[in-house]
Amino acid sequence: GGLSEDDSEEEEDEEEEEEKVSEKTTKQKKEQKKEESADLQLNLDVDEEFRLPTDEQIERENILSFPPDLHVIHQRIKGNVEVLQDFGVKREEGRSRQEYLALLRRDMAAYYSYSDFLLRKLMDIFPLPELINFLEANEVPRPVTIRTNTLKTRRRDLAQALINRGVNLDPLGKWSKTGLVIYDSSVPIGATPEYLAGHYMLQGASSLLPVMALAPQENERILDMCCAPGGKTSYIAQLMKNTGVILANDSSAERLRSVVGNLHRLGVTNAVVSNCDGRQFPKVSSCLPRGVLGGFDRVLLDAPCSGTGVISKDPAVKTNKDEKDILRCAHLQKELILSAIDSVNAASETGGYIVYCTCSITVEENEWVVDYALKKRNVRLVPTGLDFGKEGFTRFKDRRFHPSLKSTRRFYPHTHNMDGFFIAKFKKFSNAIPKAQKEPAAEAANPVPVPDAITEPRPKKKKLEGSKVAKGQKKPQSALKKRDSLQAQRRPAKA
Repeated sequence: GGLSEDDSEEEEDEEEEEEKVSEKTTKQKKEQKKEESADLQLNLDVDEEFRLPTDEQIERENILSFPPDLHVIHQRIKGNVEVLQDFGVKREEGRSRQEYLALLRRDMAAYYSYSDFLLRKLMDIFPLPELINFLEANEVPRPVTIRTNTLKTRRRDLAQALINRGVNLDPLGKWSKTGLVIYDSSVPIGATPEYLAGHYMLQGASSLLPVMALAPQENERILDMCCAPGGKTSYIAQLMKNTGVILANDSSAERLRSVVGNLHRLGVTNAVVSNCDGRQFPKVSSCLPRGVLGGFDRVLLDAPCSGTGVISKDPAVKTNKDEKDILRCAHLQKELILSAIDSVNAASETGGYIVYCTCSITVEENEWVVDYALKKRNVRLVPTGLDFGKEGFTRFKDRRFHPSLKSTRRFYPHTHNMDGFFIAKFKKFSNAIPKAQKEPAAEAANPVPVPDAITEPRPKKKKLEGSKVAKGQKKPQSALKKRDSLQAQRRPAKA
């Protein structure tokens, strides 16, 4: 019943012929495809120079390739960038730079899935080759990093314990004494016994930097104005060795739940958690007895922002932000930074510092806000104390910022392998609030500063001017009496 040799030979011949036929047809198909995509390739052979496609070619590409051919688009981006870098020599006769840039934006929007608005913003910030690096870096997640909680353990002991559990790790870098970078792990890194015992915090490398810049000292009074989820607050606590007081504030009650959980787990005992709008801080402090709120030695303001530095974590930012969102953020940041400055006591023996930071890379949310604060309050910029990072902009498009913005720092995913971040450090040199121009600037320093926008009378000042009684002063005086009577009622209870 088996096959004879002749039969098997015939079958082999048939198979060979079939193979030849199929090879021929695939060859023909390939050649046909080549011809079809000749227009799409747009002269991108190695020897040939890059040429802009005509409107017809672009239209044809839109019809023929859906979804778009990403390889073709990528090649075209590379060719276009090369021309733009040496435009005088490599450009096509009669074609303007604008035409090349318009095509580049269109291609980058298709290839990386960004809105035209955000690409324009990024093209203003980065030179072209660096922009490509930034966009590429956003496609890759940042390394997982943890911060050792030195209130409970030492870094080498923690590293050894995690290695024993099958975690592959390394110290984060020379700049951090507490950070570890996790390459891979056979156990979930957010559920190890060490994590549950509070020996470490899962924390991005970039969010260690603002606390290092703040440089909190033992026994100080510190305000963390937008503290959720508590990584920076707990880092401040460990640097202070649980001494002094940290006011951990956030406007979101929901997010404060994670703060409370983290502070308990990590053994932080010097923090008070509050749920206030950061913009109200100076108002709140002016209504309370001196020393309850306000008069902090240092303030950390990690301001709410558009998140353009953390696109690898939240890709929705690529398309869901527009000019209004950026300006809305910038407006809130300007209000918060004045409140932060007004909450610091310039006469502090050890401090008088404010650190402002965002996880955004737009100039409107960073240098612009800092420059505004320099004009509105008696503060100056000082070095952050971080020995890496890029200098902040002192000029951007048609804007000129104060030259001291050189001492601010920018961090990028493509250069530092951490989330995009901005950090500025201020020193407050007077509690007086500069008057708007045209008014005399010399005014006695108020113990409790209040921002320009707040027109409420200042109780302290009215006390000093008790002899002058005017109609407009009746309300504040009655408020003062109320406060004094309340304090009088409280005193016997304490005794």
